[in-house]
Amino acid sequence: MRSASKLTRPLLVLALLGALVVAVSGCGTTSADPARGRTLFVQKCGVCHTLAQAGTTAEVGPDLDAAFAAAREIGEDSDTIEGIVEAQVEFPRPSTGDPANSMPADIVTGQDLNDVAAYVGEWAGVPGAAPPEVEGGPGAQVFANNGCGGCHTLAAAGSSGVTGPDLDEVLPGQDEAKIEEDIVDPNKVIAQGYQANVMPQNFGETIQPEELKALVEYLHEEAGKEGG
Repeated sequence: MRSASKLTRPLLVLALLGALVVAVSGCGTTSADPARGRTLFVQKCGVCHTLAQAGTTAEVGPDLDAAFAAAREIGEDSDTIEGIVEAQVEFPRPSTGDPANSMPADIVTGQDLNDVAAYVGEWAGVPGAAPPEVEGGPGAQVFANNGCGGCHTLAAAGSSGVTGPDLDEVLPGQDEAKIEEDIVDPNKVIAQGYQANVMPQNFGETIQPEELKALVEYLHEEAGKEGG
């Protein structure tokens, strides 16, 4: 049986929604990029929150689908939910040291916050939402679900991210054990020209073992292939 605290988390979000809705209704950000927001959400927020379209299932913080499904049922639109998310991230409850009760300050800011809020506003609580399906098999789906293409170039995935190394250049010649190590312990060896602590440190926890295996096999087989 789920604990009482977990059962009440969506209600807490709805209580905040009620208090904020008048102030932020209709104030959605017009310059936001929801696709980029999805990548940032997976990296920054998915460790705590469930959101079906992001493929995240964490239960540390509120289930955003459960919370905002109720908001949609009473007629709140995506722009309103976007504004509520922005307000909650910008002005989280005072920290208690317990992530189940309070969100860290400045987890995303500026344009990153705009993009995340637009993404959550578009998808939280939408019936039947699920991660977009991609071609290439299970490993390609794991790559897409976890937003890897937002940071890395990989021709096979059709991605052209530049925040992290170009996987078509750095992975060929590596064995699967080394590729897995780079995913679960990315600070162990930092590629030249890049900084530590940019890639999420928790993929070993957030990606299930069978999904991690599929991702490693996919990267080992596809990285460096011409034409993708």
